[in-house]
Amino acid sequence: MIAGMRRLIVGLTGASGIIYGVRFIERLKELDDIEIHLVMTDAARITLSQEVGMSQSELGTKVTVVHNLRNIAASIASGSFMTSGMVVVPCSMNTLAAIAYCQSNNLLTRAADVCLKERRPLVLLPRETPLHLGHLRAMVAAAEMGAIMLPPVPAFYFGPKSIDDLIDHTIGKIFDQLGFGHSLFQRWGEDDGSGEQRRKA
Repeated sequence: MIAGMRRLIVGLTGASGIIYGVRFIERLKELDDIEIHLVMTDAARITLSQEVGMSQSELGTKVTVVHNLRNIAASIASGSFMTSGMVVVPCSMNTLAAIAYCQSNNLLTRAADVCLKERRPLVLLPRETPLHLGHLRAMVAAAEMGAIMLPPVPAFYFGPKSIDDLIDHTIGKIFDQLGFGHSLFQRWGEDDGSGEQRRKA
């Protein structure tokens, strides 16, 4: 790692909404000081192709390292490998349950478990609706261990004009949890550049 750079692990799973993961990586690249370690499930590669028309190799050009899901000996599997945390975006319920109940049977869930045991930020974006009790219990279990539940819920208070605006709002929320500065959306009560602040009616 180059001095002054931050390492971040990005996990992509097969849940619908993989555009959030792609956009997150693209926005991270704009920061210039992030070393991005990507790990994807098999289902994520299929979803990436179906929903975005992109291959893993194409996405791999946007990150620093692409890790093999089955390589449990990879650097990100060890707590001694320092990172700024991990984001699983989107996070399928299958992966969320594995993380919640410490099932480290692949590199993605192992890396997530490492973040939890090392008390590093682990941000999960669960993508499912409606939710049954098993889903809810898994989310509670993961949250009790320290994971941050950040479902991609669209917001409208900032006046979005496009789907891209809604996606960037969620990406901005992830950045906030990691302590990364950004200007991906206008914050409530802050100057929008016109000299006026938004006010509730």
